[in-house]
Amino acid sequence: MRAVGSGPRNWRVHGWWQSQQPLLKRHWFKVSERDYGFYNHIAAPQARTLLNDDKIWQSYFKFTFDRNPWDRQVSWYHHRYRHNATPPPFSTFIHSDRRARINNFGIYTIGERVAVDFVGRFESLEQDLRHALAQVGITFEPELPRAKGNFRKTGKHYRDYYDDETRDIVAKWYAPEVALLDYEF
Repeated sequence: MRAVGSGPRNWRVHGWWQSQQPLLKRHWFKVSERDYGFYNHIAAPQARTLLNDDKIWQSYFKFTFDRNPWDRQVSWYHHRYRHNATPPPFSTFIHSDRRARINNFGIYTIGERVAVDFVGRFESLEQDLRHALAQVGITFEPELPRAKGNFRKTGKHYRDYYDDETRDIVAKWYAPEVALLDYEF
């Protein structure tokens, strides 16, 4: 078992698939796009193309989760600089780190339209995951682990990281998610 916050835990098939074989050993799951297979965080357009059958795509129940973008940016900041003893100020991260923006909306949309059947919220992860799994006949009862919950070393609320300018930058970056899920700062 890996320690909390040690990275992804989805490399092994979970019990509800009735297999102990690691996903990476399966012929249809690959590590990255260059492997020409399914991979972690594959975008909907690529997954649909790999399926190569619109009837199959339409028959699948597809779901995803998104998070309040202002909170997500603070988490990404802490994750991005988790090994830095003195990370740059948050505003510097937003203004100058070319990897600051995370395009989750592009993962679950095709042509700017939501391509999944259900978008859950990170803020209600367990409840929304139960709902999504119930759609395909799976009952999920265990409590979810907090795999990466230890990167924020302070107890500061995400709002405390922002000034008016950085708040507005994030609002512009993630306007589609904010509108879709009715998020507020």
